[in-house]
Amino acid sequence: MLLASMLLGACATHPARSGAHPRGDLRLDTESVARVRHASVLGTTTTSAAPLTVASTLARVAPVLLAVLGNHGRVDELEERLEECARQAEYQVNSSLFGNRAPTREECGEELEVDGCGEPITRAMLLGRQKHVIALACAREVLSQLWPAPFSIEQRYRYYRASRFIETISREEEQRLIDQGCTRELWRTIKPDIVLHKDYNLLRAVLILDFKFPCPPTNPAQWKQYGRTSAYSGLNQGEVYKEALGGEVFLLTP
Repeated sequence: MLLASMLLGACATHPARSGAHPRGDLRLDTESVARVRHASVLGTTTTSAAPLTVASTLARVAPVLLAVLGNHGRVDELEERLEECARQAEYQVNSSLFGNRAPTREECGEELEVDGCGEPITRAMLLGRQKHVIALACAREVLSQLWPAPFSIEQRYRYYRASRFIETISREEEQRLIDQGCTRELWRTIKPDIVLHKDYNLLRAVLILDFKFPCPPTNPAQWKQYGRTSAYSGLNQGEVYKEALGGEVFLLTP
């Protein structure tokens, strides 16, 4: 219980900023922007940066973070605290359901429910959902303290690859589509866990982050591969996120 309490406090080690602030979680805090359903045609201009020798994995993946955050130490802290969010979520869910162990391969693969399309939902999928709730709540707190620009959490986008056209989907519209059950309306959509923006353009990213909780934990953490029936057949999540939003991609895992 003492260890659990310590972990629960991992994301609250720094006092939150007081007062209103024009930056932060655009997905949750500026919902009016999403309701307008911004749309634009993605540009094709790219820039290159000279190789940097840095300690942080995040800084190697997305060197532009150094320009936004100012120095290597801040990038390191951001990476460490987001990874701690993943470890906290893994520990809390596993300890509450399995005690002092991780779920076995057999437990992970057990089919417990079916979705609106009649597809099976495994224990691994349900565990992942629970862990995402905890990890994203923690990440929101971390980003509110450490990221000086806007960010989006679980923002859904509709992306048309052929025309390089992308638009945000409001929370209300997303829920309406989900309530329909099995629907193809979500077929051409993507929903990254975290999108870090450099400015207030919801359609462009500096870095896209996704939490992954392999079950069992001996499985490698990897991007989901889109199947033949998907609008993004032949690609994985990371590739589509990068193409659609223009930022680099990174996996966060326990």
